[in-house]
Amino acid sequence: MRTIETIGEMQNSALSIRTEGQSIGLVPTMGAFHEGHLSLMRAARAENDRVIVSLFVNPVQFSPNEDLDRYPRNLGRDIELAQGEGVDILFVPAVEEIYPKGFCTQVTVTGLSDRLCGENRPGHFQGVATVVAKLFHIILPHRAYFGLKDYQQSVVIRRMVEDLNFNLEIITLPTVREPDSLAMSSRNAYLSQEERTAARCLKESLDLAVQQIEGGERNAGALRSSIRERIGREKEVAIDYVSIADPETLQEVSTLTGEVVIALAVRIGETRLIDNQLVIP
Repeated sequence: MRTIETIGEMQNSALSIRTEGQSIGLVPTMGAFHEGHLSLMRAARAENDRVIVSLFVNPVQFSPNEDLDRYPRNLGRDIELAQGEGVDILFVPAVEEIYPKGFCTQVTVTGLSDRLCGENRPGHFQGVATVVAKLFHIILPHRAYFGLKDYQQSVVIRRMVEDLNFNLEIITLPTVREPDSLAMSSRNAYLSQEERTAARCLKESLDLAVQQIEGGERNAGALRSSIRERIGREKEVAIDYVSIADPETLQEVSTLTGEVVIALAVRIGETRLIDNQLVIP
């Protein structure tokens, strides 16, 4: 596995791979690899000639009061894990490489970026869209792989790819969960044992809503109330939002008539966690 740090070298390598007629699968990450990341690497390995993983903790998607400085970082471990999954290139650029002095361009996916997590994290998805657009231009992948745990992110990126005519396919894979049902996230490492126990309420509340839908409930307001009631039993947990929305537009629904995404965001101590579930009534 090669480790590349500069955009010029990465672009040259990507162009060389394409000239040879080989396909490129890209897994964009911020590092601190866990099984969720590794599942994306395996899918990319199975479907492409070359696998490139980008590792970049993107500062512009963090608000000033968020956890940029303490975000988990362990490059040595990440290199070992990527090598173990057969990754061909690990692209690890510095912040100054991606955002050189004078950088002033931003990509905004209007309408999808200011809902759900975007409402509580202003500028977050603008930062995500900007860096992902840059990675797509630099690495020129045929396919890019994302986990559905970050459901809104996948919707924003799909819209950007379609609107800006990127010539690649977006592949999304199911959320990978810990044995205690918590969606895998690098931020799980922040949780104390008591907080981790409380965090089980996310999946439990989603499961409760699914059970109620299977039982015939179609009133989205009633389902949101049920979810809030379950999460509200945990004193350590504060709700950012409970959403039942159209899976493509992210517009809230009042009555379930087709597929919906149930999405949650909560704060447990200083840690913000998200989870979601796609449901077809």
